[in-house]
Amino acid sequence: MILIPYLAADYACYAFQVAEYAKHFTCISIDLRGTGESDKPEGVYSTQLFADDVAAFMRAVGIPNAHIFGLSLGAAVGMWLAAKYPDKVKSLSLHSAWAKTDPFLQTVVEGWQVTAKALASVAEMVILSIFPWCLTPELYAAKPEYIQSLADFVRSRPAQPLATFLQESNAVIAHDVAAQLGQITVPTQITYGRRDAVTSTRFADRLTGAIRGSELLIFEECSHAPIYEKVGEFNQRTLAFLQRHAA
Repeated sequence: MILIPYLAADYACYAFQVAEYAKHFTCISIDLRGTGESDKPEGVYSTQLFADDVAAFMRAVGIPNAHIFGLSLGAAVGMWLAAKYPDKVKSLSLHSAWAKTDPFLQTVVEGWQVTAKALASVAEMVILSIFPWCLTPELYAAKPEYIQSLADFVRSRPAQPLATFLQESNAVIAHDVAAQLGQITVPTQITYGRRDAVTSTRFADRLTGAIRGSELLIFEECSHAPIYEKVGEFNQRTLAFLQRHAA
């Protein structure tokens, strides 16, 4: 199983999922180019390029195919991977996914870019500007110590350079896999948080309508990151899908 991180994150972002999934699958969480311990080349980044990188990684380490998992940017990359390299994908887990960036999503991400530049820190931008889009106000109120622990975790990870964050976030803005969705034929689970505004259920119909046989699951009382908001429920319901397609 290969887990593809979301924007401004590295491989450790799925720690709460890998702890459970690894009981059933060999899990490899990667660093996309420009993040974590991966190289940080100059040039234009795209979600298609990230998918090419993942396919190249799989060839390099001798993984013929795998279950592919991603949230947000990770899901965007996963769709490109399944469309371009269908033989490499056993199943596809798309969480908080979207086919093509719309004006609302573009505006939100451009705001994150402005904040990152102003703070000169990707980590502080994540905590101050991305967290509120990913976690509900109720979670902030009920579990402030948990929010603080997530912030501490972000600050503890290898710092992403501002330049590569801008390249990576530009890939989010430019993302458009809509014309390729019909090429995805593997078992696919699509999930959203009911209260997500960034990649809300407004994107669901296009994905479920184009990816044949896909399954839609909504996490109630969650925003963009059910992986942190409802860890137990998220893991149980996504693992059930994975185990059905483990053969």
